[in-house]
Amino acid sequence: MVPIQKKEVLWTKSFIMLMVGNLFVFMSFQMLIPTLPPYIKSLGASGLEIGLVTALFSIGAVLSRPFIGYMLEYRARKPLVLIGALALLAVTVIYPLSQIVVIFLMFRFVHGLAWGWSTTVNGTAAVDVIPRSRLGEGMGYYGLSITLGMIVAPSLGIYLYQVTEFSNLIIVSAVLGAIALGLLAIVHYQTPDSVENTKKEDLKFSYFGSLVEKSSWYPAFITLIATFGYGTIVTFIVIFGEERGIDQIFLFYLVNAIMASLSRPVAGKWFDNHGPRGLVLLCMFLSFIGMWVLSFAHSNLLIVVAGALFGVGFGSLIPTLQSWTLSKTPDNRRGVANGMFFSSIDLGIGLSGIIFGVLAQYVQIAVLFQISSIFMLIAMAFAWIEGRRRKREALEQMRKGA
Repeated sequence: MVPIQKKEVLWTKSFIMLMVGNLFVFMSFQMLIPTLPPYIKSLGASGLEIGLVTALFSIGAVLSRPFIGYMLEYRARKPLVLIGALALLAVTVIYPLSQIVVIFLMFRFVHGLAWGWSTTVNGTAAVDVIPRSRLGEGMGYYGLSITLGMIVAPSLGIYLYQVTEFSNLIIVSAVLGAIALGLLAIVHYQTPDSVENTKKEDLKFSYFGSLVEKSSWYPAFITLIATFGYGTIVTFIVIFGEERGIDQIFLFYLVNAIMASLSRPVAGKWFDNHGPRGLVLLCMFLSFIGMWVLSFAHSNLLIVVAGALFGVGFGSLIPTLQSWTLSKTPDNRRGVANGMFFSSIDLGIGLSGIIFGVLAQYVQIAVLFQISSIFMLIAMAFAWIEGRRRKREALEQMRKGA
């Protein structure tokens, strides 16, 4: 009789506290994402400068991640996590100090540096406490904290932006950031033996080597393409609502959050049992359809439908791509791989902000959504090509074994 293997424990106190702490980090940050573009527009910013709100932040995040990825190869997790959370909180409270567009954009760049640090170390710390056999499931739940933050917080941010002053929005964001700092401080972190046994003197820093992890660059590249398409929603959805006279555009994010929450556990188990290929293709297709439904929206009903499609699609896509990236990465390079993954997201969104920010001066926002949705199809093509390649390799191995 074959003994039944007991599942490794996933829901430890450390994993729960880290996941909830990360949720508040994302809540604090993401509630500012859809509100900063219309706010800077009210200060007299041009279309290009509105795009720079996203782009400069993304550039800062990408620039910082190789350095923190390098540090994660030899440093303990806890101090790095707390430094990142504290830096995000500090930058958040200084936003109301400037009414000048150029200075505001400088703050945005510094915020990006802090964001690149925090997301890289938090994601790496999560991988360290998740059992390897439940990586897909664990990162699916951890990714839920990211997705909920990316979806619920913008709804809250848009609501506060519409009913109160910008300074009050910052206060709420800062409170959420302070809660995150407190939660992350009580987590019992685990540092891999390979990291604890490594000294700084044993490593040679290479910016490119800490920017790209060769073993897992392909899913990160697919992530960049997909988030390039998503970037138009991040930057322009509030302005789109104003154009169409839709007064409850926050419903897109709210329904998005609900559907992402419902679909995430299923997606995580699918990844562990069947791998990433089919799941990635399905998620991208649903995201593509959701963007087209959004582009035709003139009422709250279509906003809800678009949010539901995008919640199931993009809401499950990001953690699936992250799990795919990390599953191909050696333990001591998880920090670099996490940094590469999040840099792909930020770079995709940032480039999208610049390019479509310029294009927004000539076409309607709905057309931007339609154009950018094409990148979901391009990402699907690359995912399909990788799947075909893996199948060929598996068949060749079977033939050699025979």
